[in-house]
Amino acid sequence: MESVQNKSFNKFLIVWMGQLIASIGAGLTAFSLGVYAFEQTNTATSVAIVSLCSFLPNILLRPIGGVLADRFDRRLMMIIGDLGAAAGLVFILLMLILNGNIALWSIYVGVTVSAIFTALQSPAYKASATDLLTEEEYSKGSGLLQLAESAKFLFSPILAGFLLSITTISTVLVINIATFLVAVIAVIVVKRGMQVASKQSASQSFMQELADGWHEVTSNKGVLLLVVIVSIITFYLGFLQTLIGPMILSFADAQTLGTFLSVSAIGMLLGSIVIGLFKVTKQYVPMLVIGLVVAGVAFSLHGVTTNIYFLIAAGFVFLSALPFINTSADVLVRRNIDNEKQGRVWGIIGILSQLGFVIAYSLAGLLADRVFNPLLQEGGLLASTVGQYIGTGPGRGIGLLFIISGIFVVIIAVITSRIKSIRELDVNHDVSNHSM
Repeated sequence: MESVQNKSFNKFLIVWMGQLIASIGAGLTAFSLGVYAFEQTNTATSVAIVSLCSFLPNILLRPIGGVLADRFDRRLMMIIGDLGAAAGLVFILLMLILNGNIALWSIYVGVTVSAIFTALQSPAYKASATDLLTEEEYSKGSGLLQLAESAKFLFSPILAGFLLSITTISTVLVINIATFLVAVIAVIVVKRGMQVASKQSASQSFMQELADGWHEVTSNKGVLLLVVIVSIITFYLGFLQTLIGPMILSFADAQTLGTFLSVSAIGMLLGSIVIGLFKVTKQYVPMLVIGLVVAGVAFSLHGVTTNIYFLIAAGFVFLSALPFINTSADVLVRRNIDNEKQGRVWGIIGILSQLGFVIAYSLAGLLADRVFNPLLQEGGLLASTVGQYIGTGPGRGIGLLFIISGIFVVIIAVITSRIKSIRELDVNHDVSNHSM
């Protein structure tokens, strides 16, 4: 176990900077492959499948990555994960070089490989933040983590839209591969600069550690209910994440979509900066509830019009609320779980909290193409009623889905505010859990 002296915010910043660059690269590829898939098929289903391939292995294997993060050097696991994620993109690039174009199946395979290795990297990355930060720095560190995450929404879409207008998708893939290598170098620098001792004795088997992580989550009622609520929220967020592209592409081009995503993502940047600048030591549950209400209202506003400026404003408000939601949930869990078990716990939480994404990615394309869009086509079942208010034609059914989803997010926020065991997470954490 690392001593207090080994904690260093500067070392955390080195790792964070590498992951920030990798996040921008990953956003470039995600945007570009999504646009490519939609242009090849003109269906939301193909985009949803790409999203599903990027998430399903990541989520299913994350508990295993969590156990490995507790058994082995967390920085080594991050290096392996980043290199493997780059390998998946190398496969797509090779298929492009050999065939002259990218078959959808090769995108699915390459994205799946990247997701498998991301499952090894993510729990180790989250647990390493606890290694390198003091408890007083958790809020600031979480804000920076959100900032790095926001980079893929802030910088990547507009940069990808520009790159696709002047070059090819192969250039985007090469850039993303290079960003993973930068992240690896950053981790190597930190690994060489500090003593890293074994995190786990050999007395427990792999399955025992996995079961132990499950027990840590389920034995704390507040943490478990918080994870369930986050999973429900990610279910609705998965619809927005998957279908906002097809909705905007139904009446605009890829550059407009990139501009929408990047400009609206300034909200996430500002939200992350605010959290990083101001020390928050309590009242995380109220912050979570207010964030959910704001996000839910903004979510619904995405569906009421095709005016791109209005959509950008709604996106700005929605994304500005996400850092407050994510930071609240992150700190509430981090403060109530023993650091020695956080790798496996984050792995378990990863699969539980993001099952909503997997379900949403599986259903989004089908719901959009077969259910909601037909309802608001000319002559559709709701064209003469709901269509009078939000319009009819391509993509308006997706807008209706967004309105309904946002309403449910607000309802969930109200329910969350009434759950006593979640409110108690703000005051019942055991600070001794984090003595290093």
